Amino acid sequence: MFITFEGADGSGKSTQAELLREALAAEGREVVLTREPGGTELGERARDLVLNGPQMGAWAEAALFAASRAEHVEHVIRPALERGAVVVCDRYVDSSLAYQGIARGLGVDAVLQLNLAVTGGLLPDVTFLLLLDPDVAAGRYDEPDRLEREGTALQAKVDAAYRELAERFPERIVAVDAARPPEEIAREVHDRLRERS
Repeated sequence: MFITFEGADGSGKSTQAELLREALAAEGREVVLTREPGGTELGERARDLVLNGPQMGAWAEAALFAASRAEHVEHVIRPALERGAVVVCDRYVDSSLAYQGIARGLGVDAVLQLNLAVTGGLLPDVTFLLLLDPDVAAGRYDEPDRLEREGTALQAKVDAAYRELAERFPERIVAVDAARPPEEIAREVHDRLRERS
């Protein structure tokens, strides 16, 4: 099973991904926890370039994320799925659809086609979308990266974009209220996952 966590920066994706990994591992499953951008050497370099590098155009940003994702799928995600592991990923294609497709105005369909091409069509079985007020999420940043430094205007667009994606892909995206305590959110995620398996 391929499970992803999405949401604005500061919504608690990394925390929930780790809590789910722990819960599934406690059930005796092999779990691969990974993140995007990242997960491979090339992915980590792309992550540093996108998050800490110079200003860049929207298509350059989308292409760097797609290149990182292509490598990630080929070397980490697909091999893990093929051997029967559960893959839990902090961000995946929906991040590109929200940030570059909608918030940056490139178009969901154009960005989706790029990503389907580079991943061989691999989409998650389920995506948990952590919804949190952008102002609350912004208060959780430790050291803001390049995207976070663009401020609340971008984050508000991203929040609206994620909500649009949840409406567009309801069979895959499960919206979760992320304003609650992490343990409560984790219980809901685990329960919703059991319903689907």
